Amino acid sequence: MTAKPENTRLLWGASTAPHQIEGNNINSDWWQREGQVPGLERSGDACDSYHRYEEDMRLLADAGLNAYRFGVEWARIEPVPGEFSRAELAHYRRMIDKALELDLTPVVTLHHFTNPAWFAAEGGWLGERGIDRFVSYVERVCSILGDVPYVATMNEPNMLAMMMTMELQMLQQMQQAQSQPQAKAEAEGDEVWQSPTVDNDFRPKLPAPDPAIGEVLVKAHHAVRDIVRSRTDAAVGWTVANRAFVARPGAEEKLTELEYIWENLYLEAARGDDFIGVQSYSSQWISKDGIEPHPQLPDNTQVGTAYRPDSLGMAVRHTWDITGGVPILVTENGIATEDDTRRIAYTQSALEGLFAAADDGIDVRGYLHWTALDNYEWGHWEPKFGLIAVDRESFERRPKPSLAWLGDVARRGRP
Repeated sequence: MTAKPENTRLLWGASTAPHQIEGNNINSDWWQREGQVPGLERSGDACDSYHRYEEDMRLLADAGLNAYRFGVEWARIEPVPGEFSRAELAHYRRMIDKALELDLTPVVTLHHFTNPAWFAAEGGWLGERGIDRFVSYVERVCSILGDVPYVATMNEPNMLAMMMTMELQMLQQMQQAQSQPQAKAEAEGDEVWQSPTVDNDFRPKLPAPDPAIGEVLVKAHHAVRDIVRSRTDAAVGWTVANRAFVARPGAEEKLTELEYIWENLYLEAARGDDFIGVQSYSSQWISKDGIEPHPQLPDNTQVGTAYRPDSLGMAVRHTWDITGGVPILVTENGIATEDDTRRIAYTQSALEGLFAAADDGIDVRGYLHWTALDNYEWGHWEPKFGLIAVDRESFERRPKPSLAWLGDVARRGRP
């Protein structure tokens, strides 16, 4: 499997998600959730990148990067069922044009966790029309994607499946609470937002993604893959959250079980794709009892994960093995920290692992850092993943030293 000729330059860039940076995504299910769940901060204006995307792109290009991954927001494009906004499609086309003008290869994501509120009300991905609705949306979006080199159909379907599993469990608890006063009091006490990106030892564990939900998302991906291929010049794939699991002695069987549930189901589904997006941040041990919590160490990140830059090389090698050699594009890798010196050190080490894998013959197409901007981190504003700081009041962009550093790496072509 090889990408199309126009996709061959090594990509160096950064990634974003529309809901996390654009602001006022009022027709989405996430916007509704933000007003209802205790402990979940509002996205509000976010980084106002809906209006400031040109400045954001120019900062990346001026630093020396040559790629930008961004998403198109389904809730804006189809605010009510079957009604597609020509103005919003034109907005995202302008973003593509600006990226190309700045010599930034656009990597466009069609779905990054958020849905139109009406889609969620219909039952979402598990509703009778879920996949058909997604197909209809993608068909319309293809009208602006003709010359886009890379298209990701979905972001981290394994994490999306986990969030859907969590929502179903919460719904079951609430239904049970209606008939049992004691259960109701316990459910109300537990109803505090758990961000999918926070992973520490002092809150309830997030559930493993239900493989039955994962199979539905695989069907959705396969349903639109050939549509995008036939209507655009893009290499098509999706991105998977890689946990970089490692087995303790005697836990190899449990490792195989959990790798399938969390990753391999989705990696196997990518075997017919043009590329696979690897997204890695940390690593975790697997014991006979399951996933071990991250140890509570002083150098843990702001979201509770262990400082493990070596996880990227591990994830790339695992992905290459499971997909059977699908070209790899690192679509997310980074660290939540206020200390930009640590960000540079983490990224340097992660890139060394990535290039060691490439030197061993793995087909690596590029590295896209998470993230371009300090943003709304799915319920919280505290975690800082960005190469660029953003003033929450004025929206002033303040590039960090890590942006210039990564641009210098990009110019050299390797760490």
